[in-house]
Amino acid sequence: MNKEIDLEKYQIRTDLIVESVSSSLDKIESKVFEHDGIKVTNIQVPNTLEKKIGKKAGHYTTIEFKDITDQDNYQKTLEVVVQELDKIVKKLNVKEDDLIMLIGLGNEHSTPDALGPSTIHHVLVTNHLAVLGEMSNGFRPVIAFAPGVMAQTGIETSDFIQTLVTKERPSLVIIIDALASQSIERVNRTIQMTDTGISPGSGVGNNRKEISREIIGVPVLAIGVPTVVDAATIVSDTIEYMTKYFTYTKQQINNPSSKLVPSGSVNYLQENIIENKEDDIELLGKIGTLNDDEKKQFIYEILTPIGYNLMVTPKEVDFVMEKVSLLLAEALNQVLHPAYYKNQKDSL
Repeated sequence: MNKEIDLEKYQIRTDLIVESVSSSLDKIESKVFEHDGIKVTNIQVPNTLEKKIGKKAGHYTTIEFKDITDQDNYQKTLEVVVQELDKIVKKLNVKEDDLIMLIGLGNEHSTPDALGPSTIHHVLVTNHLAVLGEMSNGFRPVIAFAPGVMAQTGIETSDFIQTLVTKERPSLVIIIDALASQSIERVNRTIQMTDTGISPGSGVGNNRKEISREIIGVPVLAIGVPTVVDAATIVSDTIEYMTKYFTYTKQQINNPSSKLVPSGSVNYLQENIIENKEDDIELLGKIGTLNDDEKKQFIYEILTPIGYNLMVTPKEVDFVMEKVSLLLAEALNQVLHPAYYKNQKDSL
């Protein structure tokens, strides 16, 4: 059946602010620093750039880290996440005895989408103690809930949360959700925190009603980790690696020492590669004349209309997801309950 396809809706999507503003950083207030190999980027998006970059105005903190299945990297990353999360919570003027609501978005039966529910399973819930008058010093009232997804409940998640907020009256809602990225390197190795709220499912083209201060009436802090990339991103990144490898081998062809190194044993991405457009064109022909964004858009427009732009997650996602959710829960417990952190240190 012949059918005209509207390509206007086939736009490359990312939930990460650092991927959305790469070409607009000169117009956006940003601060970048590194701590023990962990990169932290703080970005303040002004109202004037909302439409251009497709992200709401507000503050965004992005933390990029190494593999946290390594205990040393895990601990270093946790310390940075705690520091940055604490700054944001304090900036939102949340008092020490204010009620905090934690919401874990996603489908716990789908591992890449289970970040929210998995994190909620590990957080320290204390509101029942506050109700009974048994709250210890250094702890605050916290409630937590994983509402599932609309396909499971039939209820718009934003409406669900708004009802809970009306009933419980928290001073802050913290939402944890899985995100989508435009970079293989950032999958399961990036945490984004923002005071702008979140639109569930937007990263995979399943936009749901926004959850933000404007909608539910209280401040919203959204915490997310990219757990998937689309096939177009993987193909685009592979082409980029091909051209880098092609250029690297050309540069090394007359290097005597390279003949002593077995083929495939050198990580060419860590080498000093002097890229040039001529190599791209020689290897890829007309496609090589396109810039990186144009290549990715071209691939996206090829795969999406025929249904082949699949969302992909790493094969070790089960193990990594457990580590990431534990890290987020631990950071939340330390920031929201100062006495919890002290007790943890004393027990070591």
